[in-house]
Amino acid sequence: MTDALAFGLITAIAVGLSAGYLGSLMVLKKMALVGDALSHVALPGLGLGILYGFNPFFGGFVFLFVAAALIWRIERVTKLSVETIIGALFTLSLAAGILIIPEFELLEALFGDISKVTLESTVIAVAASVVAALMTRIIYKNMILGMISEELATSAGVQVARTNLLYLFLVSLTVAAGLQVVGTLLVGFLVVVPAASAKNLSSNLYKYGVLSSAFGVISAVSGILLSDYFNLQPGPLIVLSGVAVFIVTIIIRWAAKAPAL
Repeated sequence: MTDALAFGLITAIAVGLSAGYLGSLMVLKKMALVGDALSHVALPGLGLGILYGFNPFFGGFVFLFVAAALIWRIERVTKLSVETIIGALFTLSLAAGILIIPEFELLEALFGDISKVTLESTVIAVAASVVAALMTRIIYKNMILGMISEELATSAGVQVARTNLLYLFLVSLTVAAGLQVVGTLLVGFLVVVPAASAKNLSSNLYKYGVLSSAFGVISAVSGILLSDYFNLQPGPLIVLSGVAVFIVTIIIRWAAKAPAL
């Protein structure tokens, strides 16, 4: 096993676990498209990292962090839906990123490249994923309460607006952590599909959170291994692995006719 593959696998485990866990809230909030579109906001920052030779994680995270703050603020001022605001930022960022990134680097930026994963980027990705997962665990119940009723959450002492902003920051952190392995075009997949797969099999929130994380890891790791075996870009294979898991969960749920969340 090469160092790049080992680093890619470690990163995939960390990002898959974190993205799956955060995605469980994203799916419950019916914001699945938000997670996917938000990932594209990182493209200009990733391009700047490629052009000027610094770790793309930092460029991507800065753009995601600023975008999360803008989304939160614009939503509060205009009362527009998060999906609408992210849709505007998504197209703007995609256009800017394509203009900034050299053509020969664009494929790597969009779909990831495990051959470029280093020890430094692995440590950063693992640290970011751990922080995101732990912070999400802390706010998980408050987020659920806010989904049920903002008035009820407020009366219980939950600062709903600030909690939602923190959640957007955590999603941004997780997305940035997965950029180099999965790419900007597909990293949003890990925030959506593993959680959707888990929802098919879960009858309570605890099982839902655990399965979301597990399916995120399975999708990411199997995609990385297939990428190394077939010498292909990792992003598309991670997606195919995750979709395969999703199809299996649909079959299991249909066969068992079990209640789900």
